[in-house]
Amino acid sequence: MSVVINLKEMLDFEKYLNDFKSTIDLGDFVLNLLIVAVLAYLVKLFYIRYGRAISDRAKFSNNFIPLGVGTMLIIAVIKSSIALSLGLVGALSIVRFRSAIKDPEELTMLFLIIGLGLLGGANKPVLAIVSFALIFPILYLNFRLAKRKGTVSNKAFLNVNTGLSDLSLLTNAIQPHTKFLEIKRIDSVNEGLNASYFCTVNDMDSLQKIITAIKQEDASAKVSFVEQPDLLL
Repeated sequence: MSVVINLKEMLDFEKYLNDFKSTIDLGDFVLNLLIVAVLAYLVKLFYIRYGRAISDRAKFSNNFIPLGVGTMLIIAVIKSSIALSLGLVGALSIVRFRSAIKDPEELTMLFLIIGLGLLGGANKPVLAIVSFALIFPILYLNFRLAKRKGTVSNKAFLNVNTGLSDLSLLTNAIQPHTKFLEIKRIDSVNEGLNASYFCTVNDMDSLQKIITAIKQEDASAKVSFVEQPDLLL
């Protein structure tokens, strides 16, 4: 009796193995997985070196490889079996993904990783490599051009913590270097003022001039500048 059961189990396993090989080529799957992982790692190195996001790029980019191979795995499952794809849709429907993306650059990199994972899952490793070879020189050129311009967003939030007690001195120092200046908050502290402004800054030179002008009035002043592209002025 046990021999019959073992034989049945062996036949079932062989049938399962044959079904698996008929839908997914194991050699191609492993090769695609390695290619996606390597490309995701190269994207990680590129993002750490040339990214402009203010968040911790090294920590954020640690998700690139898991995201790439995870996307590839999902696509491989969906492609191999309609039944499995329907089950996967049902399983994912009960999972809610929430991640705070603070910079559009982070979202762009995530889309690139997902795209590479899709190509790997679709068994198109050559296209994934070619896409990587063509896209990232373009991104590098874009980085160099943006760095050469050295521009910042027009709209900004400026906070100044100063020992000055006369607000007009501070405002008159900032005014010549910005086209728009509106004070939003003033806090009187023990040793001076904490003033918050909305302003427009055309370029890095204008920003440096603002900082220099404030320092001339108060060398110990602390200046905080935050870009606000969506700020309504």
